Amino acid sequence: MKKYTYTEKKDTRSGFGAGLAHLGRTNPNVVALCADLIGSLKMNEFIKENPERFFQIGIAEANMMGIAAGLTIGGKIPFTGTFAGFSTGRVYDQIRQSIAYSDKNVKICASHAGLTLGEDGATHQILEDLGLMKMLPGMTVINTCDYNQTEAATVAIAEYEGPVYLRFGRPVVPIYMPKFTDTEHENKFVIGKGIQMTEGTDVTIVATGHLVWEALQASEQLEELGISAEVINIHTIKPLDEELILKSVGKTGCVVTAEEHNFLGGLGESVARTLALNNPAPQEFVATNDTFGESGTPAQLMDKYGLNAAAIVAAAQKAIKRT
Repeated sequence: MKKYTYTEKKDTRSGFGAGLAHLGRTNPNVVALCADLIGSLKMNEFIKENPERFFQIGIAEANMMGIAAGLTIGGKIPFTGTFAGFSTGRVYDQIRQSIAYSDKNVKICASHAGLTLGEDGATHQILEDLGLMKMLPGMTVINTCDYNQTEAATVAIAEYEGPVYLRFGRPVVPIYMPKFTDTEHENKFVIGKGIQMTEGTDVTIVATGHLVWEALQASEQLEELGISAEVINIHTIKPLDEELILKSVGKTGCVVTAEEHNFLGGLGESVARTLALNNPAPQEFVATNDTFGESGTPAQLMDKYGLNAAAIVAAAQKAIKRT
């Protein structure tokens, strides 16, 4: 089984910052808007190099979405930046009406998502954002796993025509995906195409975001138990790579989905729908169980709410017993 290692850790929001800075140098139509969180969204380099293409909206997130929608009419590609809770729940009406319904080419970029926001607590730890965005017709929903993938995704969504929700986070996490190099278009991020990380025959683990690394760790632990796990990195929640998932589950006969999100409305439900319509199979969910979070360190919270390798191992064993 292929094993993944890392030499350093970085926050995925810094991958967004690097990708945005790259776009500032290569795509003159890209503009950026922020709701008073420049440092948190790592937008400083873009602003330094392109001050005339940046708009500080202040703590007026709904206004930011409306302005972004308007900018697309003039051919601009606006990237909005704020926390995930403010990027979705606070401005849902504006996104629905001005961006999704109007099919505007806005890129909604959201940091500080999920439990790994940590000490800021439940009011900021949005765990329903993927579901909110997934249900909007025409909205593409992306949740990246590490710095390199986030940088590549940021560049890729500028080339994509249509509204996009891009989710990333605050904590430092291992970097294990290939480095994006635009010169040769190596390791280009392909919207809607999952990545098979390992091959396996006993259970499929479909993971997204920060849980991809935990899934890889779980696959190594399962191997020690004599269980062969196939890990799939689903960075695009919508459109979902149904072909890759169905092919894998058709081979293994069962699946575990893993996400830093409520099990209601997230990746797990999208996979369950795909299986129900095509090839029903036992499925176990590693996700938050219809609950809000609380204040604590990211590691403490991920352990308490069962979003880690140990939980994935247990879920895999349970899924296999149901086959």
